[in-house]
Amino acid sequence: MMTTPIEPGMVETDRTSVGAGREWIVDASGCSRERLRSLDSVRAVCERAIRELELQVVGQPLWRQFPEPGGVTGLYLLSESHLACHTWPELGLATFNLFSCRRRGDWPWADRLRELLDAESVSVRIAERGLPVVPSEGATR
Repeated sequence: MMTTPIEPGMVETDRTSVGAGREWIVDASGCSRERLRSLDSVRAVCERAIRELELQVVGQPLWRQFPEPGGVTGLYLLSESHLACHTWPELGLATFNLFSCRRRGDWPWADRLRELLDAESVSVRIAERGLPVVPSEGATR
């Protein structure tokens, strides 16, 4: 798999790869503590990603609002796989994990998280999952 740096923490993958799917691992820091405590604010991020990426939600999302000063945790079961998020207002941190077995373009995580959570910094890592493993030279089983 070929990777090319796009910006700190983000890589572009070789789109010719064939595997089980693509996983986005996203960390947003320097976020508004108030928005990280707000279930509505965090839900808005997830629902916008789902809508713009044309993902299909299966059943009802699960949400947990933690007592002050805690944040929220959310989980969406998707026909394509899942979207999970967790916030830590005391750290100004939000994390997202999206796995999709259906090919699609990248979502503008940094732009959306700056807009919706006032994130100062966003790191996006993309992993191609389920690619054939090629043993390294001299490897034994």
